[in-house]
This record gives sequence, structure tokens and C-alpha cells, in this order.
Amino acid sequence: MKTVDDFVTLLRDELALPVTADDLGRGLDTVESWDSVHLLALCTALERETGRSLPLADVLEAASLKDVYLLAVAP
Repeated sequence: MKTVDDFVTLLRDELALPVTADDLGRGLDTVESWDSVHLLALCTALERETGRSLPLADVLEAASLKDVYLLAVAP
């Protein structure tokens, strides 16, 4: 996963979330169908795709999907 489009595709394919790139900045509480199980599944999928662990404390503080994406692609 290298681009925002890759991230959106992962959200759609892996989590079946009906999101677009425009939705990434919205608060997680406003994302259609979002719940804590999605967060766990997203972390697992991102770790598989990137080959590295995500900082769980930072993920739990993420306010949006964009925040999670930035954590996933951070150097």
C-alpha cells in the first residue's frame, strides 16, 4: 500500500466500507458502518500490507481514517 487510493481500496475490499478518498478526513464516528471491530481489522490489514506494526496507542487516538493512513505510511 503506497497511495491514498490503495488505502481506499483496502477499506472497501477488506472491510466492506463504502468510503471514498473524500471521506478520509471525516471523524471516525461519522464513517458509515464504522465500529471498533473495523479498527482492529484495519490494523491487521495494514500490518499485513505494510509488513510492519502500527503504534497501537497512536491508532487508538486517531480521529479519522486519514490519521490511520498517515500512521501506516509514516517512515
